Amino acid sequence: MRPLTLLALLALAALCLAGQVDLKPSVADSGKAFVSKRESSEVVRRPRRYLDQVLGAPAPYPDPLELKKEVCELNPDCDELADHIGFHEAYRRFYGTV
Repeated sequence: MRPLTLLALLALAALCLAGQVDLKPSVADSGKAFVSKRESSEVVRRPRRYLDQVLGAPAPYPDPLELKKEVCELNPDCDELADHIGFHEAYRRFYGTV
């Protein structure tokens, strides 16, 4: 049983070492640490363009009440009350109308 386990471990080590030989970067790719502004903006725009094509509509906007929720979360009393009676009512009691 021991020689079989040793043989399996040696085979696994050989496979790992053989896979690392292929991971060396080529000479052409070694100098490309930075990309142009145009290329980077295309990468950033890509997910939104993809969502527009898949969903057929623009990506949804963030929640307009998100800033008010963050204000309420920073106040421990408002945050605790929001856990019990809901965000809208807690914010209204501490800061006025939503």
